[in-house]
Amino acid sequence: MSSTPEFQHTLGKAAGFSGTSLHTGEKVSLKLQPAPADHGIKFKRKDLADEPTIDAKIDNLKTVERATTIGDGSVRVHTVEHILSALSAMGVDNAIVEMDANEPPIGDGSAQPYVDVIKRAGVTPQEAPRKFLDVREPMHVESKTGALLVLLPDESFRISCTQAGPNNRFTQFLSTEITPAVFEREIAPARTFVYYEDVRALMDKNLIKGGSLENAVVVRGDAVLGKEPLRFEDEFVRHKILDLIGDLALVGRRIRGHVVAVKPGHAANAELARALAREQTRRSALEVPRAMPRGDGGLNTDEVMQILPHRYPFLMVDRIVDFEGDNKVTGVKLVSINEPFFQGHFPGHPVMPGVMLVEAMAQVASVLLFKLSKTSSRIGYFMSADGVKFRKPVFPGDTIFIHAELTKARGNRLAKAKCHCVVNDAVVSEGELMFTFLEK
Repeated sequence: MSSTPEFQHTLGKAAGFSGTSLHTGEKVSLKLQPAPADHGIKFKRKDLADEPTIDAKIDNLKTVERATTIGDGSVRVHTVEHILSALSAMGVDNAIVEMDANEPPIGDGSAQPYVDVIKRAGVTPQEAPRKFLDVREPMHVESKTGALLVLLPDESFRISCTQAGPNNRFTQFLSTEITPAVFEREIAPARTFVYYEDVRALMDKNLIKGGSLENAVVVRGDAVLGKEPLRFEDEFVRHKILDLIGDLALVGRRIRGHVVAVKPGHAANAELARALAREQTRRSALEVPRAMPRGDGGLNTDEVMQILPHRYPFLMVDRIVDFEGDNKVTGVKLVSINEPFFQGHFPGHPVMPGVMLVEAMAQVASVLLFKLSKTSSRIGYFMSADGVKFRKPVFPGDTIFIHAELTKARGNRLAKAKCHCVVNDAVVSEGELMFTFLEK
């Protein structure tokens, strides 16, 4: 469907359908809405107050038991793998998935209903370039359950998968490049399946409340039970590929690589997605601009001080060198031997205190939030700092490139940003910061 593969795509119009969710058994209506470039895929809970949204990113992954669940705070969306698989494989980069329950409709247990909705909506190109993650070196993850996933360099996105059930029953193999046409024809129709001996355990865990032979294939011994015969002789491995595509969509970029998967499952798929996200973070840190551009792309020191209340010696941002869209910013701090903290922090071996690096990240993130709110009449206060790591020391003479990405915002008072500092092409500190804004 994508005739311009190097550009991002969204839906041509809204489209949706209704049905029953697999695990909760609730009735649910789902509608796909177009979204602007660089928006990504977001789920919107229309049934909750304020209609909260959840980014389809690996950072928001919550559980992987029999399905993939993402969440933000107490808000959850369960079983997202089928809709994410269809959106990703059919070439949709930006969309809003609106739902009036906490789980999408299961349809017939395949991704075909979602493909049909996407085709009704149409897929249209956008002006922004598509974001790829090119696999440069082999990667692998292995689980105690026997799952093995290896990712190899390739010019396209290809999956070679081996599926084997208990006692190696129904062992199947398929290798294919993933394109919209291949996905629609060969992967999307494959239905979810379950082994009969697992059904009672799933029911005891309050799962598969909406499950039936209408939307799943049940394997009992050597028999296959379903409303209709198998759609493919190797339908099980095709559904495993379907799930794998959906789980890897949480990386947030188009993968160019060859996944070799043996007995994959949601947990192993998620570990590979996390590894890819970490690799992309590492690469992004090395691709920062090394020049300080002038003009509309940044802010000089005077402009920074018009936004932030901080002053010497506590102003940790010399200038803003770049804004990327509405949710990313890069700032710079030139570290001088004349910084006051060097007088008492390891005299004779001056090292920039870690708390100052955290403060620098917070100030750069605050600039982004103030810019978006178009006001500097409020002051930002720390609420929490999670996942803070100090990887390398920062010395006098270093130039720190400070990156902040807005990941979550609630109203105009609460925000969370993912930040990291880079010196000489190496990440020296990182963390996820939450802060609140109050009137001065």
